[in-house]
Order: sequence, then structure tokens, then C-alpha cells
Amino acid sequence: MTIIPYSVKYKETWNQFVATAKNATFLLNRDFMDYHSDRFFDCSLLVYEADLSDEDAPHGVDGLKAVLPANWVEAERTVYSHGGLTYGGLIMRADITQQEVLDAMKAIMQYYRDMLQATTLIYKPIPQIYSPYPAGEDLYALFRAGARIVGRNVASVVSMNHQLRMRTLRQRQAKKAVDNNFYIDRIVESDTAALHEYWTLLTNVLQQYHHATPVHSEEEMALLMRRFPKEIRLFVVKHEERITAGVLVFLTQQVARVQYIAAGEEGRKYGALDLLFRHLINDRYRQMEYLDFGTSMAEDGIELNRGLMFQKEGFGGRAICFDIYEVDLASNIIDRMCGSEHKAPERQIRYLDLKALNDRFEPRLTQAIGEVVKSGWYLLGEHVAEFEQQFAQYCGTKYCILVGNGMDALTIILRGYKHLLGWEDGDEVIVPANTYIATILAVHEAGLTPVLCEPSLQDYLIDVTRMQDLLTERTRAVLPVHLYGRTCNMNAINEWAKANGLRVIEDAAQAHGAVYKGRKAGNLGDAAGFSFYPGKNLGALGDAGCITTNDEALAKVVRMIGNYGSADKYINEVKGKNSRCDEMQAAVLSIKLPHLDEDNKRRREIARLYIENVDNPLITLPTMPKNAEECVFHIFPVRCPARQQLQEYLRTNDIQTLIHYPVAPHKQKAFSEWNGQRYPITERIHREELSLPISPLLTDAQVMRIIELLNDFNVEL
Repeated sequence: MTIIPYSVKYKETWNQFVATAKNATFLLNRDFMDYHSDRFFDCSLLVYEADLSDEDAPHGVDGLKAVLPANWVEAERTVYSHGGLTYGGLIMRADITQQEVLDAMKAIMQYYRDMLQATTLIYKPIPQIYSPYPAGEDLYALFRAGARIVGRNVASVVSMNHQLRMRTLRQRQAKKAVDNNFYIDRIVESDTAALHEYWTLLTNVLQQYHHATPVHSEEEMALLMRRFPKEIRLFVVKHEERITAGVLVFLTQQVARVQYIAAGEEGRKYGALDLLFRHLINDRYRQMEYLDFGTSMAEDGIELNRGLMFQKEGFGGRAICFDIYEVDLASNIIDRMCGSEHKAPERQIRYLDLKALNDRFEPRLTQAIGEVVKSGWYLLGEHVAEFEQQFAQYCGTKYCILVGNGMDALTIILRGYKHLLGWEDGDEVIVPANTYIATILAVHEAGLTPVLCEPSLQDYLIDVTRMQDLLTERTRAVLPVHLYGRTCNMNAINEWAKANGLRVIEDAAQAHGAVYKGRKAGNLGDAAGFSFYPGKNLGALGDAGCITTNDEALAKVVRMIGNYGSADKYINEVKGKNSRCDEMQAAVLSIKLPHLDEDNKRRREIARLYIENVDNPLITLPTMPKNAEECVFHIFPVRCPARQQLQEYLRTNDIQTLIHYPVAPHKQKAFSEWNGQRYPITERIHREELSLPISPLLTDAQVMRIIELLNDFNVEL
């Protein structure tokens, strides 16, 4: 992680980052903050995820995790995180994790302590309402840093997307103003006389009711209005050319914030602010996300202007409480806020840490699930439709149909073809003998007969040269399985199937994102079934699956089969079943899909480390295909004649492994009719296979530790 102090050369980077950050809807344009550099000592920071030297310091948004607007007051030895603004905590990338926020906040606090010799950080977090995702990561970091609350304010915010109906709201007061010839006017930046009249009114009101003065001077505000005419607007209510009330508004990306409010006795008597507030909500700022009426507190939260609060809430203003935190930067708790500096790394290497994998997508996963819960629509909704479109586009197919799980996907495809092509019960489907039993169960569930084909011992995939011997007059399809994440020899399979009038149905449950001859798995046959079981390369948070195809007729019928055989509610055209993916799983998959290729790339990197560095005659490694993209290494299978001893040896050294799969399908009790058959290659694979950890979160150091242990393994056979 690298901390870079802000300078004007980073202005465009800052603004680009803020435009896409998850909690920067309120942040003002960087030009506005830079303008105040003569008044404030700007000590804003940019946080990059990589460790960079000064000469390597980037100037773009790539790798930028967060920014912090801040000012330094040397006389107080204090950093103010809000950069002279009302709010301004850590501005974060949408996909940032809690751990990354902890690390960033720790690095920021250490930077201010070590580089500025600051003793105190005053931090004003941006209220949660302005974040499209659940907020709180920086608050947790403050808690870990021992922060204490030193002030509290209350703002009133109107959501313009969910505003109250304004037809009658406070109409009587606004009508009173209109009936007495009060009218609204906007003061342009060059009208210094009008600004002076308003500023005099504002100053008198603040002194009379709050014993306070404006933060800005009149001269400064005049200069700001001329410099930033698009960002600063002054609206007033006049009566007989006199200004009786007014508001000064600061505009940001999605928020119009009222910085100053003032109404004289005449304005209050005749509802001038009611007239003005209705205008701002109804007409002026309807395109904004929020209208922030500003705080109604004085003296650091000691005094609440209840009258003003009541008036704002009367327009649908939601009371937003935000606290002001103080961090003692001299405390050694800062160095320990992410845990002990000398904590030894966890020795155990798990086969797959699902929680760690999913933590990378927080808080977006929680946000997406919460949105589904609040929507009240849980099946066959917009999230399902959105992911189906995304995944079809990703695979390069015309259609994607979400179903309940991967086995259902294959079963429904086969039942769809039975319906469309007139296949009969007992017709045959050729499947690899060493596949996971779900593939075979799907054929059986569809009322068809699985015909087992031995795999190749070189790549563990169905042996195309053996399929011809299994062909009969009842053969209807071949079901190649992209086992362990490696695509089958699809050109040869498709040519053979076409020559014999067969359908080709891919089992792509382990091959999300694999590419064969320029085409993705799922688009290599007539149809394909995917599983989104949580441990897959693209996994949901429960069971889910899908069917991909370019066949319009098949797409229509499988969608019906998965929904009780119905395209229209209560109208059942075919004998169907209940196999539907819910909205929550679809929303989760949409979040994860953009990261699939990067995860697959990391899996291939780990596989290459294994293949190039494991050197033990007892261990047979899989081969890397000539085109590396043909395998996504959902599983990294090695074979060892002393598998049990190897697994136990690794376990005692805190390396977790799995076996895929310990019992061949034809040896399972479920298919007792096959128990006497012999498939020697399949049996050897199932007897010797051991799956090594290949999670995309593994570090090179962890992989090299596994490799060292594998090379040291020895046993007498």
C-alpha cells in the first residue's frame, strides 16, 4: 500500500475516482477544495493498493483504493478529515473490503503522525444516506483506532427519488407568501449588492438566534460565487424589492446542499421559506439525488433549532445524525488496530476458504441481498433476467436460463430434447465413466440410459476414440464433461456427433470461463449445463445453475420445464418441475461475474507454479494445455499410488486436500447393477487422484510451501 499526498497534478485523477466512488455523492469538485488552499493547508491523501516507490508513483485511477480530503492546522497539531467541508471521511472504491479500509486508515493515521507530527485527527464521516452501499467500514476502523465522539450534528435530507407529494404540502404558508406579493429570485454571481443585502440578513439572524457568525466572510462568498457559478447558487424571496429570506446552495454530483438559511421577521410571518423550499424541491433540483437542508445544530450539538428542524421535516426532510470523532494519533493503539504487528501468519492452508473468497465482494453482497429483501420480489425478477443476459453474453450464446442447480440444468436439457425430438425412455446418452455422479444421475433422472465411456489417462477427459464402440441405434447424445476445469476435445466430439446425428450437451459445471478455439465453455455444443455451487469458480451463496444454448426452441421449452412446464401462470404446456434460481443468488452472481476471468488467471498461475516446480516421481501432475485458457483449474488433480499416505502427510503439515472422487460411479451402491463392470482407467484415477489447494487467494509463498512439502514426500510402495 502506498500513501501519496495530493497535489494539483492529481486533480483529474481525484475527480475521476470521486465520480465512481461508493460514498462520494456529497463531495465537492476538487477545484473548490484547491481554491481554499490559501485558507487551509491541504493535506489530502491518495491511497494506492500497491507498494510503489516515488518514481513509480501512478497518476491514474488504476489501483487507487481510496482518497481522504483533509486539512492541517499546524498550531493545533490537528488534521481535519473533512477538508473544510461539512462532511468528508474516507472516499472508497465500491469493491473495497473491510480489511482494506482498516489497512488504509492505519496507513493514513501513521502518515499524519510520522510526516506531519500530528497529534490529533478530527474525522467527520459522510452520513450513510449518501452511500449506495452499506456504510460503516471507516467507523469500524475508527473504533479500532480508539476514536471518541466529540460532537454531534443533525442534518435534514430530502430524498428526491422518494419525496413526499408536494401538491398540498405546506401549501397554505406558501400561498400566504404569494398572496402578499412575495416572489422568488435567483441572485447571479455578479450582483454584489443583492449578496450584501442577503449577507446582512443572514448575519443578523445568526447573531440574534445562535450567537454565531457565518463561516465565510461576505467578500469570500462573493469571490466564491464568481469563481464557481455552477456550484454555488443563491436564491432569495423578495417583497417589494426587499430580500426577506434566502438560501445559499452548494451543488455536488448528486446532492444540493443548503449551506446557509436566513429569514427575517417579515419572511417568517408570511411563509417565505415555505415558498422557497417548495420551489427547490418541486422545480429547481428534481434531477438531484438529495436536497440537504443542512444542519440545525449549534455549539457542537449542544443546541438544536427545533423550529427550523420542524419546518425542514415538514417537507419530507429525514433527520440524519452524524458524529464527529477525535483520534489520538500519539496512541500506540494505531499500530495495533489491524492486529499485532508481529502476528505470525496462519500456518494452515485450507483447500478453499469460501468466507475469504466472498469477503472480497463485501459490502456489495450484503447490499444486493438487502435490496432483494426490501424489493418484495424474490423469484423470476429483474436480477434473474439481468444475470441471464450477462452470462449469455459472457459465454457468447443467445440464451441463458437460470435453474435451481447444475444437475437440474443437465436433466432439463435432456428432457427438453425428449420433448422436442421425440426421444423415448431408455434411449442412450454417452457420458465419461469418471465424472462426478451428478452427470450420470441427470441422465437417469431424465428417463434415459447412461452409457459409460472410459477417459484418457493424459487429461482425464472422455476418450473420443472409444465412443464409436459404444454407439448403438438408441444413442441420442454425447455428454462430455469439462472435468477439473479443462475443456474436452470438442472439435472431434462435434464432428463425430454430427456424423452420427447426435446432440452434444456440455457438462460445464467446473469450467466457467474456459476458452476452446476462441469460444467459451457453454458455447461448444448444442447446449450446456452449469453449476453455481458455492465452491465453483463462479459460485453463488447457495445452490444455483443455468442452461446456455443457441437453440431458440430448446431455450423456450427448458424455461417452461424449470417452471412447472409453464410459460404463462397456471397454463402448463409440458410436464415440468420446480427448478428456479432465486433473485438473491442471481444478484450475487452478477456481482461476482466481472471478477471471474481474473480469478481464473490466478488459478492458472498457481497451476503453472505446481507444474514447473513439483519434482517427485511418486506424484503425477496434470499437463498444461498448449492454449492455457482451455483450462481454468477448478481442481488441480495429482495422482499418487500412495494417495492415503500423501494426504495424511500433507494434513500433518497443515495442508488441506480433497479427493475428487473417492468412489467411481460404477462402484457406487446407487448403481449396483454396474458394480461388476470394469473400467480400469477410471478406477485408477479414482484410486490415485488427490486435489491440491488452488484457490485464487493463495499466495506464491503458500504455493511454494506446498511444493516443497510435495518434493520432500517419500514412501515405500
